[in-house]
Amino acid sequence: MTITYRLAGVARLTKGRVLGIALLVLAACQAPVLPPPIPELTYGHLEPINLDVGRIEIVEQYVPPLKAPNVEHTFPTPPATAMRQWAKDRLRAVGEIRTARLVIKNASAIETKLKITGGLRGAFTKDQSERYDVTLDVVLEVRGEDGVAVAFANAVVTRSKTVTEGLSLDERARVFHEMTQSLMDEVNSELEKNIRQFLVQYLR
Repeated sequence: MTITYRLAGVARLTKGRVLGIALLVLAACQAPVLPPPIPELTYGHLEPINLDVGRIEIVEQYVPPLKAPNVEHTFPTPPATAMRQWAKDRLRAVGEIRTARLVIKNASAIETKLKITGGLRGAFTKDQSERYDVTLDVVLEVRGEDGVAVAFANAVVTRSKTVTEGLSLDERARVFHEMTQSLMDEVNSELEKNIRQFLVQYLR
């Protein structure tokens, strides 16, 4: 009887361990899949813009307030950061004199709270809870040796989007990323068009 009892105890212990392992495997299989990381915004894949200048400067006139209603500092890539990257990736100084200066005059993102449904009805309603207005205002100047601007090309682009209440931090970050990406796509197109029109004599 003693031998039988010990064997049965071993059998019960083995089954418990197997059950525990099975539960761990099942939990691992049901673990949530993490979303892919938000990619960096770069523009090195685009053709460089060669300018007949000796150097290129980036000047940020816009200073983020770092408080409501401004939220650009919470973006995965703030508009000003994306604009600086664009300048580094696309603009090339291939001359010996003059200076090209990219001035970031505005790179703001403003959050506006929207009215949402309250009470019992609100519990069953998904409203648009915030609107975001993102603006980039930039100018590319060519300055002579005396520091006076002799030509310029600019671009002013705004994007607006409302979001549904209850977004997670990750979902909101992806909305911000998509807004910056869309904004930069249009800035790139608009600025390049104006450069080829108004700075054509300084292109090489």
